Amino acid sequence: MIQYFNNEVDFDLKSKLLIRRWINTVAEQYNKRCKDINIIFCSDPALLEINKQFLGHDYYTDIITFDYCEGDKLSGELYISIDTVRANAVEYEQTFETELHRVIIHGILHLIGFDDHQENDIIQMRRGEEEALKLLGTLLSKKD
Repeated sequence: MIQYFNNEVDFDLKSKLLIRRWINTVAEQYNKRCKDINIIFCSDPALLEINKQFLGHDYYTDIITFDYCEGDKLSGELYISIDTVRANAVEYEQTFETELHRVIIHGILHLIGFDDHQENDIIQMRRGEEEALKLLGTLLSKKD
């Protein structure tokens, strides 16, 4: 089950059911199934505190993923800073929704097993994000 929560931020994700379907479809493409995934939208200060406490990093980020997966069942928590997503959307000249979707699927790809520490891993992650975003575009066009 994919659930959405807010922590220190007033935010309402649009098309929640469609986003769930999208995430489930992406997981299935990698022979995975979604079990318990919590997506928590938060502020920069809230995510900074999580980054310090759990990862020992003293800097802002757009997402922190906690992986509780077992076998082919995806479970975890995705903490997403709405503040940083908004700033990154401006910096990368994307809509807020596009950047938010990229960050969500980035976290899901981490749960699937993608990494982004080495150059080749980053290339694979970006490819996975792009493919997933194209799928979302297809799903959104069918919704209309």
